Amino acid sequence: MERLKERFQVAGQVLSRLEEALMIENPSSMERDATIQRFEFSFEALWKVAKEYFYRLEGLDVASPKGVIRSSRELGILDDQSATLALTMADDRNLTVHTYNETLAIEIYKRIKSYAPLMRYWLNELQRRSMDIL
Repeated sequence: MERLKERFQVAGQVLSRLEEALMIENPSSMERDATIQRFEFSFEALWKVAKEYFYRLEGLDVASPKGVIRSSRELGILDDQSATLALTMADDRNLTVHTYNETLAIEIYKRIKSYAPLMRYWLNELQRRSMDIL
C-alpha cells in the first residue's frame, strides 16, 4: 500500500504543477510547450496511480491507459461523458509524446484546459475510495 500512497502523492504534485501552468494568461510558445509537457507528466502519473489502485484494491490487472479509463468507467469512478473525454485525453497525450506539430500543439493546449479538471476529479475520486484503506 505504500507504493499506492506514493503514487497518489506524485500524481497530486504533478497535477498541481499543470494547474499552475494553466493559470498563465497568454502563454508564450515556450510556456505552452512546458504546459503540454506537464500534461504528459500528469497523465502518466494519473493512469499509473489508477492502475495501482485497481491492482491493490480491486484485484484488477489493467495494463494500458485506455484500459484503466475503461475500468474507471465500469466501476463508476468516471461517468460515460468523463470516460469519453479521458479517452480523447489519452489520444492527445499519445500525439504529444510521439509527434510535434505547431498547429497540433496549439489545439491540444486548448483542450488541456478541459482535461485538468477531469484529472483532478479522477485523482480525488480514487483517493476518496481508498481513504479507509490507506
